[in-house]
Amino acid sequence: MKKRKWFQLLLLSIIAVFVLAACGGGSDEASNEESGENGGKLEEIKKNDKIVFGVKNDTRLFGLKNPSTGEVEGFDIDIAKALAKEILGDENKAEFKEVTSKTRMPLLNNGDIDAIVATMTITDERKKEVDFTDVYFDAGQSLLVKKGSKVKSIEDLKGVKVLAVKGSTSAINIREKAPEAQVLEFENYSEAFNALKTGQGEALTTDDAILYGMADENPDYELVGGTFTEEPYGIAVKKGNQDFVDELNKALKALKDSGKYDEIKDKWIKQR
Repeated sequence: MKKRKWFQLLLLSIIAVFVLAACGGGSDEASNEESGENGGKLEEIKKNDKIVFGVKNDTRLFGLKNPSTGEVEGFDIDIAKALAKEILGDENKAEFKEVTSKTRMPLLNNGDIDAIVATMTITDERKKEVDFTDVYFDAGQSLLVKKGSKVKSIEDLKGVKVLAVKGSTSAINIREKAPEAQVLEFENYSEAFNALKTGQGEALTTDDAILYGMADENPDYELVGGTFTEEPYGIAVKKGNQDFVDELNKALKALKDSGKYDEIKDKWIKQR
């Protein structure tokens, strides 16, 4: 009887050892899987051998689709290509997905894009949702009007219809700086500029760099009043991917040190 009891206890002990070993192995495997999944955005990008950038398709000088070629062209596009070359060794490893001021952060956080290079101003509020690189372009908010307009500066906006783009800091800023203006918001810059041209508003407001592109497209329009905000552009990355932010900053510094950044800027931003 005692022998049987001893044998049962021994058997239970052996089973317990196997169960614990199995649990430990499962835990290590799960840990390894988790480590693989969360190995970092930079590791994922190098594995995929491409960087998917969210860019504007409607912003002259920065990101505008060329109707004759179907390609998106501009300062942001060339910067993205140069970053891809620095990080992955080939500018053709930059892929582009269209974003607007309204859709860019949702697309980033959903994993549809790896980074936003789309005239995006660094703000404390946005820093709560995404991580930013160092500033890659300094802009300032201004006003675009038809030549001969009574609007000459932000002080002339009382009761005036001002056009802006949804999801942009410009719409927020103009309400603060000119509270008596009537602000109409549109989905993108093309719609807002068309609204200005068809008389739906007296002025269009956004960053001066973007407005220069519109004035370059149509010489009947001009910027007035100088700038009334500072709009530092940054490249946005999904929060928690400091490895990728550091690599982008390293690449930006290399572009500036080599003179490539100035070459790209001089190519597109001739009026600054």
